[in-house]
Amino acid sequence: MYDLIILGAGPAGLSAGLYAGRAKLNCLIIEKAVPGGQISSTAYVENYPGSMEDPTGMALAERMREQASEYCKILSANVTKVELEGKVKKIHTKDGSIYEAKAVIIATGASHRNLDVKGEKEFASRGVSYCATCDGPFFTDLDIFVVGGGDSALEEALHLTKFAKSVTIIHRRDSFRASKIVVDKCENNEKIKFQYDSVIKEIKGDNQAESIIIENVKTGEEKELKSDNNQPIGVFIFIGYLPQTEIFQDQIEMENGYIKTNEDMKTNLEGIFAVGDTRVKKVRQMVTATSDGCIAAVIANRYLEGEAW
Repeated sequence: MYDLIILGAGPAGLSAGLYAGRAKLNCLIIEKAVPGGQISSTAYVENYPGSMEDPTGMALAERMREQASEYCKILSANVTKVELEGKVKKIHTKDGSIYEAKAVIIATGASHRNLDVKGEKEFASRGVSYCATCDGPFFTDLDIFVVGGGDSALEEALHLTKFAKSVTIIHRRDSFRASKIVVDKCENNEKIKFQYDSVIKEIKGDNQAESIIIENVKTGEEKELKSDNNQPIGVFIFIGYLPQTEIFQDQIEMENGYIKTNEDMKTNLEGIFAVGDTRVKKVRQMVTATSDGCIAAVIANRYLEGEAW
């Protein structure tokens, strides 16, 4: 019987484990993949306060793992079933083991939706990105292509105009789903261009992304887009996220697949918290994820000491 089980070892889960362990809680973190979550596959992390010199995502994730493991156990396992109601929470893993706890923090995160086109994986962190805030400065004075038609895509495109020579928004339809005020801002920005009714078929290049092949979905016509001076390009993909919350369906209140919480990270179930990209929130950055983890661990400790839910 653990005091606390944390599901997921991304920045939110590792932060929660660090704070829980330092509060002397008997804590277990369960992670099915590599500790660090999405950040472990990020080339550089330059917007995390106080991060190390030459902060690669993998190095920062490994330091977080080392720190958390000083205070709590980290288990590599695939969770197949959860029982979250009642005083004792039960976590079932693929190997048939059952782990019990008095409280659970869900930190399973979310994964970005991929285009699933040739070149996308090959040029990840070498031109292909899913975070304008993280990677925008790396594309200063270069041409950037943004894929998507919702508010997030257009807002990120506007942000990227602070760095890019030009930003071309590629959208599979002839109109945007984004709010009119955001669309108007894009249309009035001299750096932004549009490719309607179009999808990316391939991302090309040598060591860096250098061009894209797009197809008009109405005519079938294909053409290649690249920089005028043969410089590298940026391809930013904003077509949504997939919260990793399927296993909690029908047990916890959700909104579009994301778990609803209050400011203390509490869900509708007593003793169950949710943090990071798993929960409903407006800003999804590593620094907000670690903050969520801290809050959940502190409040969980108070709950386990007898504070009313």
